[in-house]
Amino acid sequence: MPRTRVHNLNISLDGYSAGDHVKLDAPIGGAEQLFSRFDGRAIHGVDQVDSPFTFDHALTSTWGQGVGAEIMGRRKFGPQVGEWPDDGWRGWWGDEPPFRTPVFVLTHHPHPTIDFPNGTSFRFVDGTPEEVLHLAQEAAGGGDVRIGGGPSTVRQFLQAGLIDFMHLVIVPITLGKGVSIWEGTSGIEDAFTVESITSPSGLVHQFWNLRR
Repeated sequence: MPRTRVHNLNISLDGYSAGDHVKLDAPIGGAEQLFSRFDGRAIHGVDQVDSPFTFDHALTSTWGQGVGAEIMGRRKFGPQVGEWPDDGWRGWWGDEPPFRTPVFVLTHHPHPTIDFPNGTSFRFVDGTPEEVLHLAQEAAGGGDVRIGGGPSTVRQFLQAGLIDFMHLVIVPITLGKGVSIWEGTSGIEDAFTVESITSPSGLVHQFWNLRR
């Protein structure tokens, strides 16, 4: 049975997963400290990480396994707001985005699909979480759908009861402000079983599985 998953979502001790204002020179909106311990190459597999290979790398590398499509919010794709400018923007990831699947970008403004040779295609859609998840499931061809963030997008799908699994990474820092996935989700933990494990690095990995 295909699942809807969240992977490697970094959260501060005070509950924030991103900063308030995404800019070209601040893609996490001022919350870049959340990723100071993150080796992004791990999402491509364990063989892409320089030694020493760590416990955190092992967990991070499950990001793409079995995933056939992603859904992301507009702020994860780029810093623009309002109508899309004619600026040639193709995402933060250069000519080889790591996704290699269809990616559905949530936006209220039309934008042509952007295709890359490595199989990544950014498709810009407007709809409810249920409607967009249906599109992503069709495109995933039987694979899982990853809710890629940011935190506002994860929160929308949590509140709609559409997420089956979450891998959250609690980073031992405080930010004091930002965007949280928990706002308006009081009691959401009752719908999940939650397991936690602390790595030698001090990161706490939480695994949330929807109760069936």
